Amino acid sequence: LEADDTGNRLRFQLELEFVQCLANPNYLNFLAQRGYFKDKAFVNYLKYLLYWKEPEYAKYLKYPQCLHMLELLQYEHFRKELVNAQCAKFIDEQQILHWQHYSRKRMRLQQALAEQQQQNNTSVK
Repeated sequence: LEADDTGNRLRFQLELEFVQCLANPNYLNFLAQRGYFKDKAFVNYLKYLLYWKEPEYAKYLKYPQCLHMLELLQYEHFRKELVNAQCAKFIDEQQILHWQHYSRKRMRLQQALAEQQQQNNTSVK
């Protein structure tokens, strides 16, 4: 029973690490260029990994964009396009733009909240 737990823990860690690697478009390009996306067993494995979208598993992800990539990898057209390095580069650039926009928006929201708290503190006194 203990060996079972160890095996399950190891499998969880390996699948967690692999799913998060899917957030990297350059890694997806690497897999595509080596023909992994043409392998039925590998494509079935990608389908199996969709369980990571469930909240009880997704909470362990550091790179949630990997779930979006996992979803896109369910489509043959997307898998075929990833062979092209320009496709991977475009996805990479879009992710960077998204992170920059998110970071700026988050900073503005935090700044506005801090200003509001400061106003509330001065109006209470």
